[in-house]
Amino acid sequence: MKVLLINGSSNKQGCTFTALTKIAQTLNEEGVETQIIHLGAQEYHDCTGCGLCRKELNGYCVYDDIVNEIIQQAKEADGFIFGSPVYYAHPSGRLLSVLDRLFYAGSKYFAHKPAAAVVSARRAGTSASLDVINKYFMINQMPVISSSYWNMVHGTNPQDVLKDTEGLQTMRHLAKNMAYFLKLIELGKNNNILPPQNEKKEMTNFIR
Repeated sequence: MKVLLINGSSNKQGCTFTALTKIAQTLNEEGVETQIIHLGAQEYHDCTGCGLCRKELNGYCVYDDIVNEIIQQAKEADGFIFGSPVYYAHPSGRLLSVLDRLFYAGSKYFAHKPAAAVVSARRAGTSASLDVINKYFMINQMPVISSSYWNMVHGTNPQDVLKDTEGLQTMRHLAKNMAYFLKLIELGKNNNILPPQNEKKEMTNFIR
């Protein structure tokens, strides 16, 4: 079992990374392999809705960058955690651009796999940011993994985050819940309990 953790911060080893590292440590203790992928400070193209990912590229984005690398790894991953700092009460713009393209191009590689959002902030905007990220999972048939509190840590630097004992406990509980669900899914697969097959998609337009 493997979980991919995506760090949506431009700061490679900042507050978001600190939270994801604590989650990864607990997952490892639970026997789950982990990999943290850092988006970095570079720019990422928005999704332009060209549709080539579905028409010609078999689930890969026409803009060939880290998005396609994540999609490739998502094929073999069993769960996902997306982390972001909070900017003006929303996740980082780079993470949102990446998420738009990941879930438009590679949705079939994420469907039915558990996922969680984690955010870090100095003070406020965390709940709104979690809501934005969680919606990607909910529209793609992914079980949303919760914890004993909202999945957030607070601090202006990693040292502050390490003092947020409640936040770190929330990260540990999140990791244990993720491991629990992964083990249940694995047990289901071993007993031939597989994800449901969708009906043919219905499209309803509200303006005619």
